[in-house]
Amino acid sequence: MVRFENVGLRYGLGPEVLRDLTFRIEPHSFQFLTGPSGAGKTSLLRLLFLSLKPTRGLITQFGHDVATLSKDAVATLRRRIGIVFQDFRLLDHMTTYENVALPLRVMGRREDTYRDEVVELLNWVGLGERMWALPPVLSGGEKQRAAIARAVIARPQLLLADEPTGNVDPSLAQRLLRLFIELNQIRNLGGDRHPRHRADGPVRCAPAGAA
Repeated sequence: MVRFENVGLRYGLGPEVLRDLTFRIEPHSFQFLTGPSGAGKTSLLRLLFLSLKPTRGLITQFGHDVATLSKDAVATLRRRIGIVFQDFRLLDHMTTYENVALPLRVMGRREDTYRDEVVELLNWVGLGERMWALPPVLSGGEKQRAAIARAVIARPQLLLADEPTGNVDPSLAQRLLRLFIELNQIRNLGGDRHPRHRADGPVRCAPAGAA
């Protein structure tokens, strides 16, 4: 699904922030990216999200050499990727429901075709009672869960998260991690529905791969 070969990245004339990266991400895998502050984790995620192109080397995503893609092709390919930003990037003038539904609206779907799906997902992440609230009145954990819901609502083939548990307490961090684990398990099983229990239920973190 994703392949990096000897990839390097620099900003302008500065030094390389990423050097000689070679790895693969296989379909249905669950990977952790760890490293100290300033190591280039966010830059790597930007490469994966196609918001940057490498300075050198080869990146192949979904069978395409990203360096050769036009702007329109990049936009089309990015529809297959979901991302949870570190700063959430929710739109303050939209309700939680509207923020989560936004990717489907951008795809041109009518609300009557996705309303139940969005409500079910919001209930799953524990935001059923907050779906009409605006982001400024949500807690940090609620914003994080809304951002996760928005990232997965269109069922992306690749889901990226930039420090999804970095700004929450340990208990909530476990619950958020469980969301990702269950999303990965659902995809592995070929399922297309969200679990019926809420995100604030008991936490049992399953093992996951590391990279």
